Amino acid sequence: MSHVSVQLVTVLGATGSIGKSTLDVIARHPERYRVYALTAHTSKEALLDQCKAHSPRFAVLDDDADAQWLQQALRQAGSNTVALAGQEALCEVAQAPEVDTVMAAIVGAAGLLPSLAAAEAGKRVLLANKEALVMSGALFMDAVARSGATLLPIDSEHNAIYQCLPSEHRGGLAKHGVRQLLLTASGGPFRGWSAADIANVTPEQACAHPNWSMGRKISVDSATLMNKGLELIEACWLFDATPEQIQVVVHPQSVIHSMAAYDDGSVIAQLGNPDMRTPIAYGLAWPERIDAGVETLDLFQVARLDFEAPDETRFPCLRLAREAMQAGGAAPAVLNAANEVAVEAFLAENIAFGAIPDVVAKVMALPYPGQADSLERVLAADRWAREQAAHTIRQLTA
Repeated sequence: MSHVSVQLVTVLGATGSIGKSTLDVIARHPERYRVYALTAHTSKEALLDQCKAHSPRFAVLDDDADAQWLQQALRQAGSNTVALAGQEALCEVAQAPEVDTVMAAIVGAAGLLPSLAAAEAGKRVLLANKEALVMSGALFMDAVARSGATLLPIDSEHNAIYQCLPSEHRGGLAKHGVRQLLLTASGGPFRGWSAADIANVTPEQACAHPNWSMGRKISVDSATLMNKGLELIEACWLFDATPEQIQVVVHPQSVIHSMAAYDDGSVIAQLGNPDMRTPIAYGLAWPERIDAGVETLDLFQVARLDFEAPDETRFPCLRLAREAMQAGGAAPAVLNAANEVAVEAFLAENIAFGAIPDVVAKVMALPYPGQADSLERVLAADRWAREQAAHTIRQLTA
């Protein structure tokens, strides 16, 4: 192998499932990657363990008191890692001149600013935070184009589509002979359930995903199919596609991660075991391929592949997301914020599972007074939608 210069990597959201998988892949290739910074929301003990294992230059937590605790614990452990706190520090470690690659894996709207900072600084951005594109797709893609950043999608479905498309695919799908993108969905834990049964499931049931190990928020989104709706919006921005060019295909085995259909009748698919280390390794090493610690797919063990259309009557979140993308402007940011608040209320057992799409639909039906043509306005739409969602939930539970 030719000599490869060591890349410095910042992992935003290091203690979540994507962050842990990223560190696993990095640890397999010490000659290629070193960790520059690790960040976490509040998981200070887990971050301390990661700092001991990977010796980053910086570690960032949300809260000052947590960062002080971490700094003291690091000193006692004889570590030189510097602990920082807050949104500004997150953005700093995402855009530091020394950093080559940023894994953007903070869940939810909280990941927008540091992901955008990495894009504006021209980094290789491994995007696992779909909300950055859902909330501010036009702004984010403009930042990538202006700075010359390399944007590589890490969501398994978008990473699969990226692998199935020609290496240059900007300027619209039709220009490259692509007819349609086929976005696969596992269907979540309630795929075969009746609407009546789905309405009253518990948070524990909703968080028990059949194929993937994920955090609670994304597990609920997967169960409502909102996750697939957010992915549809993300795919439109990533691949210069319209909502009409994207078909969601329920594929319970989660073996085909997504497909691209071409004008000549070819359908190219990317297959693999459901393990996030595959797309992470692809993003880290692109355009090369490196070992991700993932077994090759055993087709004899899989034995069969099933496909069905999503049921948007039982799972209306998918339809709501498509409508938000078609409406454009602030609608996707409003959809995302209302959903985050509704999911939080469901996980706190304040509303029923079936009320999540109701809350989102009610907030989306309200006339939003502003635009989404700047970061400030996107964040204002996000705040407005959260207030409206909280108000809607209070009315529901009164």
